[in-house]
Amino acid sequence: MSDPTPGWEWEERGRPPTLFRRFGFERYGATRDFLDALAALSEETGMHPQNINFGTTYVNVTLEPTDGKAIDDTVRAFAARIDALVAGSN
Repeated sequence: MSDPTPGWEWEERGRPPTLFRRFGFERYGATRDFLDALAALSEETGMHPQNINFGTTYVNVTLEPTDGKAIDDTVRAFAARIDALVAGSN
């Protein structure tokens, strides 16, 4: 899976506090592979993105704080593991 949208990083957004990132892919098969890997990671960790939307060649992921108040190290670690799904497959 390659992410052809360099420069996209996790973005902190305001109220409620969230982390957002868009992942881009060259073809639908890579998008689907990422979604499957994200589902497996979510099952493994017990953490799930609060919002996922996708199209043929992109996936938008939104993470919310575990306590509902502030982005903490647990959420940032989960975001890093999501990043690794893409980085580890290049």
